[in-house]
Amino acid sequence: MTTPEAGGRLVDVSLEGEVAVVTLRRPEKLNAISVAMERDLRDALAGPEVGSSRAVVVTGGERVFSSGADVTELAGRSPASVMAYYRDSGGVYEAVADLPQPTVSAISGYCLGGGLELALATDFRVAAADAIFGFPEVGSGIIPSSGGLLRLVRMVGTARARELVISRPRLDAPSAAGLGLLTEVVAASTSPLPRAMALAHQLAELPALAVELACRAIDAVSESSRGAALLVERLAYAALAGDHQP
Repeated sequence: MTTPEAGGRLVDVSLEGEVAVVTLRRPEKLNAISVAMERDLRDALAGPEVGSSRAVVVTGGERVFSSGADVTELAGRSPASVMAYYRDSGGVYEAVADLPQPTVSAISGYCLGGGLELALATDFRVAAADAIFGFPEVGSGIIPSSGGLLRLVRMVGTARARELVISRPRLDAPSAAGLGLLTEVVAASTSPLPRAMALAHQLAELPALAVELACRAIDAVSESSRGAALLVERLAYAALAGDHQP
């Protein structure tokens, strides 16, 4: 049987009704996110299952979401090489954030570093109560760099982001939810996937354009002036009202 490390796919994707389920498959490395996994994830997002879906669930399976990025792959690279990486596979986190469909992460076990950055790139996050969250990067002499800092600051503010990134506490799901990082927490030792799927199916039933514009407008107003934010809201509403059929 071919294993992921022996050349098989590191990301599986399936379609369940109108929901695409994207699953990280590197269990022997606790779903550490390698360049190869990022490329497989990029291909999955561009594939027909995700393209035809109305909502997307990202999961690492019942044991672990992701223990973080495989940082050894970038060690010792030149600045130019690292920037080329972000233009290639490293840009997949933004591809997740840019999906027009609503996205939900189902989180068990470790959700650390690059894994947490991936989860924060989705619109909603459902986690088991005993899932563990954190940004350990500074201890290794690097920082979160795949959009995680941007999204973290938006969610918790600069002071709390400094604490999470520099002091590097490990948080359980209730603590992470208390900071606003999670949408919902399910019981410890319980798979969050059924609840994430139920949420995704609910989202899939909503008018697709309204959901997409709502998400885009929320992101835009969070970093806009009052006048620009109001304009974004009103333009989005105008686009939807013109498209709406009573």
